[in-house]
Amino acid sequence: MDLTPTPEDRFAFGLWTVGHSGRDPFGDATRPAIDPSETVRRLAELGAHGINFHDDDLLPPELDADENAARLKRFRQALDDTGMQVVTATTNLFFHPVFKDGAFTANDPAVRRYALQKTMRAIDLGAELGATTYVFWGGREGVEAMAAKPVEDALDRYKEAIDFLCGYVRDRGYDLRFALEPKPNEPRGDTFLPTVGHCLAFIERLEHPDMVGVNPETAHETMAGLSFYHAVGQALWAGKLFHIDLNAQKIGRYDQDLRFGSEGIKDAFFLVRLLESGGYDGPRHFDARPYRVDVAEGIWDFAAGCMRTYLALKHKAAAFDRDPEVRAALDAALVPQLGETTVGPYTPGAAQRLLEEQHDLDALARRDLRNEQLDQLVIDALLGLR
Repeated sequence: MDLTPTPEDRFAFGLWTVGHSGRDPFGDATRPAIDPSETVRRLAELGAHGINFHDDDLLPPELDADENAARLKRFRQALDDTGMQVVTATTNLFFHPVFKDGAFTANDPAVRRYALQKTMRAIDLGAELGATTYVFWGGREGVEAMAAKPVEDALDRYKEAIDFLCGYVRDRGYDLRFALEPKPNEPRGDTFLPTVGHCLAFIERLEHPDMVGVNPETAHETMAGLSFYHAVGQALWAGKLFHIDLNAQKIGRYDQDLRFGSEGIKDAFFLVRLLESGGYDGPRHFDARPYRVDVAEGIWDFAAGCMRTYLALKHKAAAFDRDPEVRAALDAALVPQLGETTVGPYTPGAAQRLLEEQHDLDALARRDLRNEQLDQLVIDALLGLR
């Protein structure tokens, strides 16, 4: 089993992932900042394919124009030297105090206009560096005091913003599409577009729904007690899985952004199996961060571990699907029959034939689907017993 990542695996990391300083709500940074060019070079050495960034990750607003020009030059040179690709970009619309009441859904129109301006400039930078997907995480698009922000008005403003930015991309001729990233809460008490389902419904109301998909994250659906595997499956079914953020999360905790596969290994197994067989051809982006106690090489151990676990699960999923006993168990569970049509399109004749059918309910109820055996085969595969 070869677990060495290569660019063909399409693994990607954000500058904010390996570059996370270790700061949390209760403690200051535990490790120094990493120059974006160094991040690119170290990840390339580990076999990664791509890099993602917020505008402020690459060009911090606290630096002057000359310093940021030098950072951008070093970053470009590292991309050229390594062949690493900028696969997505996004805008930081959550850190500065101006966004305390939201960005696209802030009550103050001036804040909303600034958020659009900042995003347009960041879209220009992302497109210039070759990004083909632009992610929107509405970290501050939410509310604590319900009376302060009517939901219908907030969603109107959210739609207005995405519609406007779609128009901007089309007008500029950028080869760019948008991916909405849902999250139920944190840092806001309640966030607009909290789950994949909410995002999919919202997209259908946009002026250019073909340009907009979703960027689901493992931790975000898991925080709400939902199945990330099912969320990704529905996004694929809708043709809207434009990007994906992979990490790990314990149910009911704050947003942990743990190393991929470090929690929920069975869920991760089925997720990888789905991504590898379900037609998704985008980056496998690890939106996670190293433990706060790791300050040097542990950062790169973390990055290597995300990719290693993904590849191991990919191999196990392929072996699982080839296993004759597994195939027999799938047949016993009638899994292939779920892929068959039930009645086909409606016609009066089909309806009449259905009404005339006779069913032996006792026989159908007695059928043993052997799900316990099938699930144990999954556990055996994960434990290396097969």
